[in-house]
Amino acid sequence: MSGEDIPAVSDPADALAAVAALRRLADRLEDAAVEQAMRSGWSWPQVAEALGVTRQAVHKKHARRLIAAGVKLRRR
Repeated sequence: MSGEDIPAVSDPADALAAVAALRRLADRLEDAAVEQAMRSGWSWPQVAEALGVTRQAVHKKHARRLIAAGVKLRRR
């Protein structure tokens, strides 16, 4: 992506605040999508492949929250 594709922001603090807000939004979207996938019977490897990460990474990031939410998790 070139700099021409991104609108110019004159204040670096505003630009960085926007980046932080986008990261928070992306995390919430990922949480919801992973939970939906797991409730639909997806396996950890399927979710990991869809996210482009390892099974271990997705499990580490989401397992505790999903268990607390009462999601039945598949072993494989």
